[in-house]
Amino acid sequence: MNRVIINLDAIHHNLRTINKWMQRHGAAWTVVTKVCCGHADTMRALEIFDVRSIGDSRLENLQEIKAVVPNIETWYMRMPDISSADQVVSLSNVSLNSEISVIQALNQEAQRQNKTHRIIIMIELGDLREGILPGSLVEFYKAVFNLSNIDVLGIGANLGCLAGAVPSVDQFMQLVLYRELLELKFGRRLPMISGGASVSIPLVLDGQMPRAINHFRIGEAVFLGTDLLNGGILPELRSDTVMLEAEIVEIKEKGLYAQVETGTATPFHTDPIAEVAPGQRGYRALIAVGQLDTDVEGLTPEHPDYQIAGASSDLTVVNIGEEPNGLKVGDSMRFYLSYSAMVRLMGGKYIPQTVAPPLEAMMDRHISEPAATQVMPAMETLI
Repeated sequence: MNRVIINLDAIHHNLRTINKWMQRHGAAWTVVTKVCCGHADTMRALEIFDVRSIGDSRLENLQEIKAVVPNIETWYMRMPDISSADQVVSLSNVSLNSEISVIQALNQEAQRQNKTHRIIIMIELGDLREGILPGSLVEFYKAVFNLSNIDVLGIGANLGCLAGAVPSVDQFMQLVLYRELLELKFGRRLPMISGGASVSIPLVLDGQMPRAINHFRIGEAVFLGTDLLNGGILPELRSDTVMLEAEIVEIKEKGLYAQVETGTATPFHTDPIAEVAPGQRGYRALIAVGQLDTDVEGLTPEHPDYQIAGASSDLTVVNIGEEPNGLKVGDSMRFYLSYSAMVRLMGGKYIPQTVAPPLEAMMDRHISEPAATQVMPAMETLI
């Protein structure tokens, strides 16, 4: 059968490693779980691992999270819309915001629900996605910091999400200066600068990240180990965290070079594999996973000599070499995932997801661990 295997040991390892980096930097952090699409057992595992703060960009996912781990602090990672203000307030403790009218709607809804809703004011620093322009920051803050049921935790920014802007120390220093400006102007402390993400971890490891950047929103590094700045995997992290296991439905020796005229009839683009010569033959394995299931270009065979030759909506072809290597129909192959491949697998309805080892085993093991190895983001120490 086909399945997505969520390796809890590997995720736990990455959590502990990143937590060590955050503690060294003096920062709190939120585990961004949007790539998990609200997967219940993964959320339960994070609670077992003492994660205290989770962020997601879908209200449906936050609803699932609140149902299975109701005591975890939740962040809404997408800009709220006015029509969803009631759900944003009821399902998240903190949201990221860049529109005064939306914050006013959140305030009204927080009054109705008898809550205080916390917000981060997002500032545009070059990625050209969400955020207010720095020149309007003072007027924006003036309009929202006295709202009765809104608590402005601080300011933040997103980098590397849309335009692929590489974060720089200068941009983070801008955030530090903007906070200083607001605190001096209004005589009110802003405890948090939420500027860091997976893409900025290399700056932390190199000691370049300003210490005033004291909150990070980290997802991809936890669940895939990816070094978004330099490529590859971040030092000490594991990449076998979430993998696709796919069953072989056909394996045969075939020609590797198309013997017919090729064109653009296929609806799916696949980057060509290494050059093959006319008449060249080899073994090809077909797996029952296709473009309907995932981003096939985001799959990397676990076996270093295997290559994906192409995919249709339902099947993927893998070149395995001049010999079948003992593989037969019914056996399985494993694949590492890119972010796009993982999010489509986790959000899809065709391929089941499973955690390993079982949650009960992780709970028994975790209870016996020294507290120093447990993951305990400490946002409350900042506010």
